Amino acid sequence: MQLTKKSHACVRLEKDGRTLALDPGVFSEPDAAVGADAILVTHEHPDHFSEAHLRAALEANPEAEIWTLRAVAEQLAAAFPGRVHTVGHGDTFTAAGFDVQVHGELHAVIHPDLPRITNVGYLIDDGRVFHPGDALTVPDHAVETLMLPVMAPWSKISEVIDYVREVKPARAYDIHDALLTDLARPVYDNQIGALGGAEHGRLAPGESTSL
Repeated sequence: MQLTKKSHACVRLEKDGRTLALDPGVFSEPDAAVGADAILVTHEHPDHFSEAHLRAALEANPEAEIWTLRAVAEQLAAAFPGRVHTVGHGDTFTAAGFDVQVHGELHAVIHPDLPRITNVGYLIDDGRVFHPGDALTVPDHAVETLMLPVMAPWSKISEVIDYVREVKPARAYDIHDALLTDLARPVYDNQIGALGGAEHGRLAPGESTSL
């Protein structure tokens, strides 16, 4: 399996000639999901869900399909009948040859005064990759590669470190990093790498690695 990092929270996975894209949002490249056979979206916030990006992908590939939670599916299902699937915690399905389990229900707390929206994470191919979206969800399954939301308005670095410790992945790669400046990256790299208890790395947008 090949993992390609796109900007912010979007990643692409390739296996056996097929491509799965996750969370192409407004901070990601306009073509972040174009060419994908299937797309997963964790929640409705625009840095994870760009309707324009998804429409571009579905129009470019008439066979492409989307799996997502209800709040996103309702915005797309009418325009692409039969190609948008609603999922929730506990569901399992196969998308573009990838086996997917859905974990989690709620977005992390941004502030107590703000209502929490739904958020789901996706565990792919029996734990080879886990993308939690905007939550520190711990799946009840071993994780090989954790896509780590490294910096967000709803988190602090101690929580990020403790999340890596709790999930216990073999490795963690940064996502949700568009707001993290290059000046701050060494601080995050050093502290997460030293304290997280797992191999920690980051990929520049467009960079790939084999899993």
